[in-house]
Amino acid sequence: MADTSVHKVSSSSAPSGASGQKYLATGVSMGMRLWENEQPSDAKPTSRRPYEVVGYVLSGRAELHLEGQKVILEPGDSWTVPKDAEHTYRILESFTAVEATHPPASVHGRDE
Repeated sequence: MADTSVHKVSSSSAPSGASGQKYLATGVSMGMRLWENEQPSDAKPTSRRPYEVVGYVLSGRAELHLEGQKVILEPGDSWTVPKDAEHTYRILESFTAVEATHPPASVHGRDE
């Protein structure tokens, strides 16, 4: 029988990661996280992650650099970062976004 349980995670009590992300609901093959009120900053170090990311901007603006492409993200925009793609980003205005990762970024230290 498949897992049919419901998992609720309140953002006010969700665990946080070292980079400021809040870990929301996580299933076996997908996880959600919230980046809330991230402040303007210099670009983050370039990285590659062993998971795929899709995200949606709730507020603010950011600049995403992905495999030589530059995209400005604004409220209502969504994006994808493929697994193992070289990328970096820079927050331009106080930024809030929700991301889903496959597999979950929080499992086995993938977010480190």
